[in-house]
Amino acid sequence: MENSKISVGLDIGTTKIVAMIGRKNEYGKAEILGIGKSKSLGVHRGVVNNITQTIQSIQQAVQEAEAEAGLKIEDVTVGIAGQHIRSLQHSDYITRANSELVIDEDDIDRLINQVHKLVMLPGEEIIHVLPQEYKIDGQPEIKEPIGMYGGRLEANFHVVVGQVSSIRNIGRCVKSSGLELEGITLEPLASANAVLSQEEKEAGVALIDIGGGTTDLAVFKDGIIRHTAVIPFGGNVVTEDIKEGCSIIEKQAELLKVKFGSAWPGENKDNEIVSIPGLRGREPKEITLKNLSKIIHARVVEIVEQVYVEIKNYGHEEQKKKLIAGIVLTGGGSQLKHLKQLVEYITGMDTRIGYPNEHLAGNSDDDIASPLFATAVGLVMDGLKRQERKRVEKEVEELELASEEHSEESTTQEEHIPQPKKERKSFLDKLTERVKDFLDNAE
Repeated sequence: MENSKISVGLDIGTTKIVAMIGRKNEYGKAEILGIGKSKSLGVHRGVVNNITQTIQSIQQAVQEAEAEAGLKIEDVTVGIAGQHIRSLQHSDYITRANSELVIDEDDIDRLINQVHKLVMLPGEEIIHVLPQEYKIDGQPEIKEPIGMYGGRLEANFHVVVGQVSSIRNIGRCVKSSGLELEGITLEPLASANAVLSQEEKEAGVALIDIGGGTTDLAVFKDGIIRHTAVIPFGGNVVTEDIKEGCSIIEKQAELLKVKFGSAWPGENKDNEIVSIPGLRGREPKEITLKNLSKIIHARVVEIVEQVYVEIKNYGHEEQKKKLIAGIVLTGGGSQLKHLKQLVEYITGMDTRIGYPNEHLAGNSDDDIASPLFATAVGLVMDGLKRQERKRVEKEVEELELASEEHSEESTTQEEHIPQPKKERKSFLDKLTERVKDFLDNAE
């Protein structure tokens, strides 16, 4: 099998690191060939804080995935998250020298590059610049300006910003693990691609990805990403609270949460008790499930309320910005019992659990379709899309070269026959190149 046809997603999370190998089947769905999972030891709240341990965890996950797929991994698409990620809305415009010519991709590139010159806080870098709607000579709500006439091109942008050092540290871990960085993607966007349908994105939806160290939010409306946020709390703080509240060790707290935990205290009767073996011959501890779910409930309410504040910041209350499709929960933390009901109760919005099975091949293992792997599946899909784009670019270049050789005749802009559309390099591709250059120069 050609290695160029496969894509590898690497999800460097706070609790686990997942390497997933996939390819496109004949129906355009992602077929997962191998998956490797290891405990993440060097990551805290989505940010690498121990390079050596992170490298070991990446290598372990990659070897597992390689063994299952019977393939050698070379390039990976990596997800980026963490509490250093923030987003802002920005409007900008350019004035075109000649309004007699139609707007082309160079004009849009010029406008996007202008946004990249925004002055950020020291140590921050723009990760994504996502155009939302365009205006041409004051005419609003234009989705695709290419091919139109106009003197002033204006756009609203969703700008995602992150810390340069955190991005480079992830690049360093990948490179030191003997892998090449094929692409970088914002994790909430990867999860959204894996679990949301196009109809939901059009109607308006908020994706909440509850991980171990962070909770990521992505809001879509009219098919366009409108808001992203990373909240620096996740399932790990719930475990920490159980550990402190019940005076038990972390391993037992995690087991309690997964097996008996509930986000809704009313569900448990007062006489339901779990007995936990004591350490080194000490007496066993008895914990009531009601008490356990009270501890979980208090922390989960805090996380959901913070996310809801971010959703309201987008303006969900306004009729024009109403999110008709409600909320989709994904990530490992979404598997907590009665979480869906709690989120509906706090926000008053329809809620469902998001499984990444919509874009997976029909014969996929049930384990892979778990919300736990939503980000990894999204990263595999992103890698496949990136490869497809490179293939189209290559074909376009070959076509252009061939047509240049055949005819040297110049045509005016008006008579110009549309060539196959040349794909623009997304800023993420440029960012990946910059991280690669930085790592090469550092050696």
